[in-house]
Amino acid sequence: MVAELPQSVLFCCDHNSVRSPMAEGIMKKFYGTGTYVQSAGVKSDLDIDGFSIAVSEEIGVELSRHRTRSFDEMEEWGDDLSSFDLVVALSPASQRRALELTRLFHLDVVYWPIMDPTGLGENREAKLNAYRQARDQIIAKLTETWGDPR
Repeated sequence: MVAELPQSVLFCCDHNSVRSPMAEGIMKKFYGTGTYVQSAGVKSDLDIDGFSIAVSEEIGVELSRHRTRSFDEMEEWGDDLSSFDLVVALSPASQRRALELTRLFHLDVVYWPIMDPTGLGENREAKLNAYRQARDQIIAKLTETWGDPR
């Protein structure tokens, strides 16, 4: 059984450069603007990953303008964690940080074990395949949770 789309979702991972921006972009493409969707990382010390941009473009999701941000920067920029209905952590570190930051709020934090494709693959095509796997895991979790967007 699929869940009703929440009013707002925050996807988070380690650096907000690979998994969480892909999840944010794919969710927006699949389910439209009825749900407010953002992403953040435990840290924001990296730029958006070029392989994430490439595999997202393959399915019509544009990420090249994404700017990474941390949980701390997110709050500085006016996105209060308590305003989200759901936090979806895509890495163990981001799950720990999200639970720590939301312990005083009535806010659901769920963990989706999405593989980290960084560092995988010996050549460009193998790296792209690893990133496609992560992208496809995100798509599978989105459709399992909120149904087929078509």
